[in-house]
Amino acid sequence: MTQRNSSLVTEFILVGLSEQSEVQLPLFLLFLGIYVFTVVGNLGLITLIGLSSSLHTPMYFFVFNLSFIDLCYSCVFTPKMLNDFVSENIISYVGGMTQLFFFCFFVNSECYVLVSMAYDCYVAICNPFLYIVTMSPQVCSLLMFGSYVIGFAGAMAHTGSMLRLTFYDSNVINHYLCEVLPLLQLSCTSTHVNVLAFFIVGGVVITISSVGIFISYALILSNILCIPSAEGRSEAFITCGSHIIAVALFFGSGAFTYLTTYFPRSMDQGRFASVFYTNVVPMLNPLIYSLRNKDVKLALGKTLKRVLF
Repeated sequence: MTQRNSSLVTEFILVGLSEQSEVQLPLFLLFLGIYVFTVVGNLGLITLIGLSSSLHTPMYFFVFNLSFIDLCYSCVFTPKMLNDFVSENIISYVGGMTQLFFFCFFVNSECYVLVSMAYDCYVAICNPFLYIVTMSPQVCSLLMFGSYVIGFAGAMAHTGSMLRLTFYDSNVINHYLCEVLPLLQLSCTSTHVNVLAFFIVGGVVITISSVGIFISYALILSNILCIPSAEGRSEAFITCGSHIIAVALFFGSGAFTYLTTYFPRSMDQGRFASVFYTNVVPMLNPLIYSLRNKDVKLALGKTLKRVLF
């Protein structure tokens, strides 16, 4: 991009994961493989849940939405990321703000979907006789609608406050996508409102998610400990095991990324750490909810027989 003194930024240059030309092709092949696996895995799980009547339950309704979010979330930045490995790392101002909005929308929404799934596990284990009534289609739809609405509100808060900033000359983003904190470092105007929005939205997301999940699993654990048989306890742990793994991967990697990114000296470390929750976690979720789940394996076998034979 040709720059002039005090010129408004119309494009951003993404540094990417590495500026070393010799590693661009290996990185391209690596992330292409991750992206293909993510798309095939999540799209396959979405299709399987849609086609198998045995999976038309509240639990798999939430898994369906989680896979949908992971699929869309991955498509927001990975194609651009792959393109940047083999060509110029440039994104327009409008494209950058659009990427920021959808990135924030899907990340925030996924947090609340995971909270809804924790509540579903709680009802399934602690109130199994009331499960069908408590987790009715209306309740499940309302939980998902609320997740998307709150995710949308958070994304609007971040993007709206970012649009009020002015960017002059400096347009190099030390990241492979348009994220809140790397963008704030380029602003020529006050970022107090943006920092406030970042901490308010982030605080609300973290508080609601952590409190909701903690309370759900505290009640689940206390209920499991009261189960007399080892077989019953094992079955209860299997019921919520996949969700615990998904929560640990998503929130653990996300927390580490933002803790490192927040400190300027750790920006490079945070950029590499963010790969885990932006690329690896969406790839692993279909495996977590399929390989560890007998219902999914049975439904897959029946679907394949019906399609092939």
